[in-house]
Amino acid sequence: MVFWVFGYGSLVWNPGFEYDEKVIGYIKDYRRTFDLACIDHRGTPEHPARTCTLEEHEGAICWGAVYCVRGGSKREQKAMEYLEKRECEYDSKTLVDFYKEGDDSQPALSGVIVFTSTPDKVSNKYYLGPAPLEDMARQIATAFGPCGNNRDYLFLLEKAMFDIGHEDDMVIELANEVRKVLGIVGKVTSKDKSIVPSHIALQSHISSIQLRPLTAEAVAMDS
Repeated sequence: MVFWVFGYGSLVWNPGFEYDEKVIGYIKDYRRTFDLACIDHRGTPEHPARTCTLEEHEGAICWGAVYCVRGGSKREQKAMEYLEKRECEYDSKTLVDFYKEGDDSQPALSGVIVFTSTPDKVSNKYYLGPAPLEDMARQIATAFGPCGNNRDYLFLLEKAMFDIGHEDDMVIELANEVRKVLGIVGKVTSKDKSIVPSHIALQSHISSIQLRPLTAEAVAMDS
C-alpha cells in the first residue's frame, strides 16, 4: 500500500509528517487562490486569515511538491489523520494527475490526493471568495493566530516557490501588495530573496500585532 499527496501551500516547505519520497512537479487545470479562511492556524474566528486553495482553471498549472507514504496501513493512517486535522478547513479530497518537469505528455503519477475546497459560501463556511487585491493584502497583513502571522504564511510560500524554481506570479503580486500595506519601500526581487528571505525583514514593521512564542505543536500543524 502507498499513497501520494500533493502540497501547494505550507506543505511545500513544512510537510509535518513522515514521508518516504518528495518530488517537485505540477498538476494541470488548477491555480492557487487566496480564497479560503483559516481560523485556527494563521487567523481566528473573529479575524480569519486568508490561505490558499485551488481553483479549477483550464490550461493552468500549479507547481508544488508531492509526498509519498509507504510502509503499511498503520503508517498511512497516521499520516492521513495528521493531514485531515491540519487541513480541516478544506472540505474535499480530489484525485489528480501529477506531472514532473520536462515531461507533460503523460502523468508521472495518477490518483494523487490533494486537499481542495468547495467554492461556495453557502455549503462551505470557510470559503471567502475572491476580493480586491488591496482588501486581501490588508487582511493578510493584520491577521494572526496560534501558528503565527498570516503575512508570514504568504512570504514563506513566496520563498518556497522561489526555492523550487517555480515562482507564482499571483503570490508575488499579493506579497508585494502586503509589503505596501506594511510600509516597506520597494519590492523584493528574486535575487534579493536568494540572499535574505523576504519574511525576515518584516518582523518589526507592525507594532500593534503581538508576536507570541510558538509551541512545537503549533509549528507542526501550520497551514
